[in-house]
Amino acid sequence: MANTDAKPIELVQTGKRDYLIDLEKKYRAYWAEEKVFQVNAPDIADVQGLSPAQIHEKYPKWFGTFPYPYMNGSLHLGHAFTISKIEFAAGYQRMLGKRALFPHGFHVTGMPIKASADKLIREMEMFGPDFENFDAVQQKLIEEAEEKEKAVVERDGPVDKSKAKKGKLAAKSTGHVYQFQILQSIDIPTADIKKFADPLHWLKHFPPIAIEDHTNFGSRIDWRRRFLTTPANPYYDTFVRWQMNKLHKLGKIKFGERYTIYSPKDGQPCMDHDRSDGEALGPQEYTAVKMEVAEWGAAAQSASIPDKVGGRKIFLVAATLRPETMYGQTNCFVGPTIKYGVFAMNDKEAFICTYRAARNMAFQGITQSRGEINQLMEFDGSILVGTRVKAPFAIHPEVYVLPMENVLPTKGTGVVTSVPSDSPDDCATLSDLAKKPAFYGIEASWAAIPPVPVLSTPTYGDLIAPALIKSMKIQSQKDVKQLAEAKEIAYKEGFYNGVMLVGEFKGMKVEEAKPKVRERMIEAELAMAYAEPEGLIISRSADECVVALMDQWYLDYGEAGWRAETERLVSNMELYQTETRHSFEKTLGWLNKWACARTYGLGSQLPWDPQFLVESLSDSTIYMSYYTVAQLLHEDSIDGSKPGPLGITPDQMTDEIWEYIFCSGPFPSPSPLPREKADALKHEFDYFYPLDIRSSAKDLVPNHLTFCLYNHVALFPEDKRPRSMRTNGHLLLNGKKMSKSTGNSLSLREATNKFGADATRLTLADAGDGVEDANFDEKSANANILRVHTLVLWCEEMLKEAPNLRQGPKTSYHDKVFEHEINDLINITQSHYEALNYKDALKYGFYELQTSRDWYREVTSDISMHADLVMYWIRVATLLISPIAPHFSEHIYRTFLRSPTSIQRALWPTPSTPVDVTTIESGVYMRGTIKTIRDAETTLVKLLTKSKGKGGAKPVSYDPRKPKSVRVYVATTFPEWQETCVQVIRECYDAGTDKVDDARARTMLGERGLIKDKRVMPFFQEFKKRMAQFGAQTAFRRTLPFSEREILAEVTPYLRKSLNLVDVEIFSTEDALERQEQEGFTKSIIDTAEPGNPAVQYRNV
Repeated sequence: MANTDAKPIELVQTGKRDYLIDLEKKYRAYWAEEKVFQVNAPDIADVQGLSPAQIHEKYPKWFGTFPYPYMNGSLHLGHAFTISKIEFAAGYQRMLGKRALFPHGFHVTGMPIKASADKLIREMEMFGPDFENFDAVQQKLIEEAEEKEKAVVERDGPVDKSKAKKGKLAAKSTGHVYQFQILQSIDIPTADIKKFADPLHWLKHFPPIAIEDHTNFGSRIDWRRRFLTTPANPYYDTFVRWQMNKLHKLGKIKFGERYTIYSPKDGQPCMDHDRSDGEALGPQEYTAVKMEVAEWGAAAQSASIPDKVGGRKIFLVAATLRPETMYGQTNCFVGPTIKYGVFAMNDKEAFICTYRAARNMAFQGITQSRGEINQLMEFDGSILVGTRVKAPFAIHPEVYVLPMENVLPTKGTGVVTSVPSDSPDDCATLSDLAKKPAFYGIEASWAAIPPVPVLSTPTYGDLIAPALIKSMKIQSQKDVKQLAEAKEIAYKEGFYNGVMLVGEFKGMKVEEAKPKVRERMIEAELAMAYAEPEGLIISRSADECVVALMDQWYLDYGEAGWRAETERLVSNMELYQTETRHSFEKTLGWLNKWACARTYGLGSQLPWDPQFLVESLSDSTIYMSYYTVAQLLHEDSIDGSKPGPLGITPDQMTDEIWEYIFCSGPFPSPSPLPREKADALKHEFDYFYPLDIRSSAKDLVPNHLTFCLYNHVALFPEDKRPRSMRTNGHLLLNGKKMSKSTGNSLSLREATNKFGADATRLTLADAGDGVEDANFDEKSANANILRVHTLVLWCEEMLKEAPNLRQGPKTSYHDKVFEHEINDLINITQSHYEALNYKDALKYGFYELQTSRDWYREVTSDISMHADLVMYWIRVATLLISPIAPHFSEHIYRTFLRSPTSIQRALWPTPSTPVDVTTIESGVYMRGTIKTIRDAETTLVKLLTKSKGKGGAKPVSYDPRKPKSVRVYVATTFPEWQETCVQVIRECYDAGTDKVDDARARTMLGERGLIKDKRVMPFFQEFKKRMAQFGAQTAFRRTLPFSEREILAEVTPYLRKSLNLVDVEIFSTEDALERQEQEGFTKSIIDTAEPGNPAVQYRNV
């Protein structure tokens, strides 16, 4: 059960944990000494003459990765959760005899590090090199802010602080405002923080911490292959150069003017990894309709707007996604409380819109000077109400500006052109205004134009919005939820099924007419193209981003041929979960042109245009292939400062060499390096590639993971493309979202220090495997410490006690059941490891296995456990849990089982005998029946207690304190009503479809007078489950595969001892009914017995 109070727990007793941590340190040192995680392709000499298929059959391999982390901090538990999916898989794949490669690199490309370093420079200028003046400067800033707020209050009245945005001095969600405070919070000494003003210092500081954290976690990583991105590693830099050059030559990278998310503060595009908020959001394109002011309303005249615009023509600019409906404009809406401005676009025109919209326009070639925002005035939207404006393309050429409560200042321009025939929001609002003009402060004539038919649909006719308002019983503009639903229906119905009724394109389908109407409006200079972010996007430099129209290099994702081939790859890949497949399909449906270059941050230069750097999501799409050769280029050298065993230098890694290695391109002549060295690199790549699995958090599907597939399709032959991808949800801590500000957070280092590696790993495995959010429960982690400690001590005790355990042949029935249960759990656990379902692998390979052992220990207490089976269980239990918890497994394997080699080199256990399902079922029956017998006495005692309180009730003649015996009644036939039900199901079963016709079955049960019997439908459903589990024919046979009486005879000694019984008697129901006249044989009890479910009767003797 989750620790729902979401507070970190404090460990009171740490002795057991410390004992386990000491073991973990011991065996990690052993693994490092033995270099057990260093994995290489087989020697070239050993595979001479073999085809690739023959090589992999003789030397099977597995290659798994997860997205390398960004090095601007330490790994948190969320990282560990995603990492664990590959880590556990690596451990399991090793046990299949495969060369399992799990490498790890470090991502440093992009803005975050450079932006943080620049922040530190500014903070050092403000507060001093060691931030010694922080308190004094901070107090001054606070006083200045308070004075400014006071002035605003005196001028405008009290501020509604509940709606105010956080200012610069307000703490972020981390609780820290400044970069130096963030570094202090992760234990960077204040005296060392100045070093982080150099971006390259981050690259030196954080990767060693991550490596140490991984090591303490027990990760099976081949660290020889580690690397940094960017020119910080010149070998990787040449790899990115080859990648970008090839994409450029293939026409996948293009140059042109396009919309992109842009940070004015940073002066460059702001891609997903450059954002602190708004990841996966892109530009939203609109048609901006220019509604020229024809006559100012009284409020606008009073505000002297006409006198303050320098003789410019004034346009209210409305952003619309539906230009084809502009023929039906009846008015224009503004938010009465929203702030609007008059913004000079040039010497002749000025636009009325929100400042946010004007800021976007300033970077889209709409203003006279790029980035310039020339605001002439600011006022509330209420000032504009009653102004008459021209309505481009509308049947009614001039309309009035009216108030609308639901206008959003954060979407569009703040100006909404109203088409009540096709917009439910417009229709509902206009209706409200027309009903109560005085209440809304307007003249009735301003809202007098009725909806104008613009398009027709088969379902809703010529006026889709009024029809939806009526059918959905929407009363007013305040019915926001219903209006949102109606809006979606109206848009889809109009777009896909609508036909134009008016205008130049009358009779044309809306889907075809929409772009044509837009084009005509722009040609007539009555509209223009406008775009803005789909939602709020904040850069890592704390800048609110805009959409900019700019010339840039971009990857042409979405191009028809490239997309189709990528879709084909996705359709053939193993994605493990339906949700993941749907996410990829959805992303491929919308993803298009992606800016791949920037001018600020860290990164490799764009080879043909070196003023630009490759952005962070474009240099990290195929780096998995680089892992295969990294150890030969710069073994154990993260920055490539030390050449690897082949002695290759970065300048020798030309595009032609990379093409030869990865794509079997022609070997260059002359060559910068000997062919045998290139062949050694190619041999490693050909052996390990393609990637077998990539595991990631689900939020990388819309960018990194899809980019990865696109780039593999473009750059690699078909047989080198990824085979599978797996995604997981986010990790909660104690049932709540992790947050430093609330104290509910845990880094990987903190977790392993607090609970030890194995307890942490067990808890991560138990957290969940789907795309929904998982939960790391600290109480479970603490319980795992005790569980592991107890298991280790038990194994040690059993080894000491082995000579005293039962020896010789395994003749007991319980021996047989125990052995088959062990073997069955081997197979079940393996199926879950194969499916990457670690929660269930843990359930069966750890918890259920211990439950089976506990039962065996209890039920054989009179004869002792068999020594061979105890040792077999210890060995199996150790091997089954080792992928998840390798440290204590290694201890048992090496110390108690005395293996000369590491458990990291052990193979998956083979069951000692084929699993006998009958034996397994008999074991289930045995435990279930014993529980039934225990429960029967409990029920009887409760009945006895109740009978004492009822004067007229017949007392129950049983005293649990006196000597007692139990009679067990075993049935060989089923009740007649059940047999009738089964016969009905048989008659309604179709073997071809393997389905039961439920409706027909219910009719037949009714005809037989059974449908009202409360026992029937639960039995009906349970029987169908049995059909699904065991197959229809097995279920219909209705016979037990074992003798109940024989099983009960086996457990009789245990029952006598554990329940303190004088005797246990077993009768068939037939024999018992013949004795019903005798004392202690009760017909009502005997009649409840069914095959597999005996009846029980206690009595005093």
